Amino acid sequence: MLLSRYLDSVVVRAPAKVNLYLEVLGKRPDGYHEINTLMVTVGLFDTLVFAEDAPGEIGLTCYDPSLSAGPDNLVVKAARLLQERTGCKRGCRIRLVKRIPMQAGLAGGSTDAAATLAGLNRLWRLGLKNAELAELGGAIGSDVPFFFHTPAAWCVGRGEVVTPVPVRARLDLVLLCPAFGMPTAAVYKNVTLPERPESGDAIRRALAEGKVEEIGRLLFNRLQPAAEKLDGRIAEYQECLASLGPAGQRMSGSGSSLYALCRSAAEAERIAEALRKDARRDQFRVFQVRGCV
Repeated sequence: MLLSRYLDSVVVRAPAKVNLYLEVLGKRPDGYHEINTLMVTVGLFDTLVFAEDAPGEIGLTCYDPSLSAGPDNLVVKAARLLQERTGCKRGCRIRLVKRIPMQAGLAGGSTDAAATLAGLNRLWRLGLKNAELAELGGAIGSDVPFFFHTPAAWCVGRGEVVTPVPVRARLDLVLLCPAFGMPTAAVYKNVTLPERPESGDAIRRALAEGKVEEIGRLLFNRLQPAAEKLDGRIAEYQECLASLGPAGQRMSGSGSSLYALCRSAAEAERIAEALRKDARRDQFRVFQVRGCV
């Protein structure tokens, strides 16, 4: 996250994430699934602007009419939780500029919630440490704590237990974001649990050593076959990306977005341009991004 002050406001740029590796280990008693995942932030950002309002008030505006600005929004939930846990009586107005596609496996809602905790911590001068904010974030959503340990981390449990990992090389990626979203619960419901889980040790080493070709070869997502069964276009887009010859390609999270991991910025530009000329270009959006550092 990138925080800055502008006059009486706090501005936060909240990045998307992709999963380079995601294994599902089993169902937990609390209803969630136990996972191991390697996540990295990428340069596609939502922007949140925080300003003071009347004591106790939380107001959210967003120009995307498909996004609820009510109490069910994770931004509002994060703000209310911060008030409750700290006893803070101050209020705020929040303006959200939404760029990260929703229901896309890019953690747009989770990064916005993390940005809200960080932004209001600064606006209200609460003085909480990142570890405290991450702990609060875990009560909002499984991916929220990750955004306090960027740019890359190994996440276990339901995803809320986070260990930062080193990144040797800045990754070049192309995101293919379909016009349709994937319901996370349905994807997890249809996942086939492995008898022998895939290890993520090799891809963690490759990331730490900056070996892009090896990272591409080791990309893995246990949820992708389940998503492909729910919507065959996921497999179609996977094949489309593979035909363009990147180092590797995979679905992010529970979908619907896929990404191509590229060997260079020039290769990413070539692949992004090819996708923009594809006959199906009205069915998806394309973003050329770099991994955050």
